[in-house]
Amino acid sequence: MELGLTLPNRGVLFGATTVDEMLELAEAGEHSGVFGSIWVGDSIMAKPRLESLTLLAAIAARTRRAKLGAACLASFPSRHPVLLAYQWASLDVISQGRTILVPCMGGGTRGDFAREFQVMGLDPAKRAALLEENIRLIRRLWAEDEVTWEGEFWRFEGARVEPKPVQKPLPIWIANNVQIVTRSEGLMERALRRVARLADGWMTTHVWAHEFTERWQRILRYAKDEGRDPGALRSSVYFNVNLNADREGALEESKRFLDTYYMTNNTRETLERWVALGPAEEVVRRLREFAEAGVDTLTIRFPSWDQRGQLHAFLREVAPAL
Repeated sequence: MELGLTLPNRGVLFGATTVDEMLELAEAGEHSGVFGSIWVGDSIMAKPRLESLTLLAAIAARTRRAKLGAACLASFPSRHPVLLAYQWASLDVISQGRTILVPCMGGGTRGDFAREFQVMGLDPAKRAALLEENIRLIRRLWAEDEVTWEGEFWRFEGARVEPKPVQKPLPIWIANNVQIVTRSEGLMERALRRVARLADGWMTTHVWAHEFTERWQRILRYAKDEGRDPGALRSSVYFNVNLNADREGALEESKRFLDTYYMTNNTRETLERWVALGPAEEVVRRLREFAEAGVDTLTIRFPSWDQRGQLHAFLREVAPAL
């Protein structure tokens, strides 16, 4: 299992980190040899932060080997696909072919999430259809010299994106976990089938290892139904770690951090599900569960006001035991 390092780019708004610190963490993560990828978050209005593509370009200039991506690109359906294809292709060139595009649908159809779509002139209820059309369109813009498109949302002739991405093809994963907002099995099946039909990989979050396994096996079956090679798909879980000899202290800091980050009131059950809490041996146990479940990439974020301290403790106490 490969590890990724997720940087808290929303944290610059409430004092959890700085731009300089995030760039230093990216360098340190890559230099350690432990992390094979560096990730940032994304949102425009619902959860403001440093803009993800801009920050990734800065990280690309400070690193040489690590893959780069947004986990996940929540604004994907609300960004114009031609402009996004152009921006992301340029990012792939700047990074010399190190990017992974991971679109998702954002956080829902109400409140600030809905407002992000509405100010762009889009219907938040159409997020799934927008995501699917944008993926298909962006793939064509990257592969073809000129694209004429007649879809549900976009209609144009002669669109061009240059330069093309270095990677041919550039990997596109889809991130989802409808369980966060609904218990609908019908929506879950549609979300998993969307991955199997359109994506090169799947990223999920807020899951126990056994939940990941069940859903990942479904995606692989659905991919086979679509005539695709299940072995070519990649899996990823977005996770959190807070190292502290005092487990309750780790939980308390994680709650304060995540409540502030997401403007929510996280329950203990949510925190236990989403964060490996406590001393190194407990963190190692949780991470090994995901490795044994077959996760290809586990991305780690530290819900803490001491980003450097957590990273160094992880490298010293956890990574050697994995």
